Amino acid sequence: MSKRTASADKLMPDPRFGSKLVSKFVNCLMNDGKKSTATRIFYNAMDMIENRMPGIDPLEVFTVAIENVKPAVEVRSKRVGGANYQVPMQVNKVRQQSLSIRWIITACRGKSGRPMFIRLAEELMAAFRREGEAVAKREQTIKMAEANKAFSHFAW
Repeated sequence: MSKRTASADKLMPDPRFGSKLVSKFVNCLMNDGKKSTATRIFYNAMDMIENRMPGIDPLEVFTVAIENVKPAVEVRSKRVGGANYQVPMQVNKVRQQSLSIRWIITACRGKSGRPMFIRLAEELMAAFRREGEAVAKREQTIKMAEANKAFSHFAW
């Protein structure tokens, strides 16, 4: 049994890039059902990336950024005999993608004072170069799993 939501089946590729990943990202970026606002933010960010990084396809920057933020392992709490252990576990593909998207958006929302599309463009470019808050979050997660390797025999 797979835990797929209806949105995974009904998801339509976005009009500009024809990418389902972009549609998924825009849906996650959306606040209060304002999809047109989320779409505008995303496309403005892509235009900005195109201006700042000439010669590189902005969609490629976006997909590589998502790939660079995906964690391979994470820790999950497991209760064994009255004690909670942080058990390192593999992350499946769907969760990798959703964590990656969530961390990038959270990193953008965490910074304030500038328009969202600028923050998003900068975070995506930073993730493309393997730097920035979202990539730091990934490294932190992997480090945490590494530190708790001793409890990996509790994995279920």
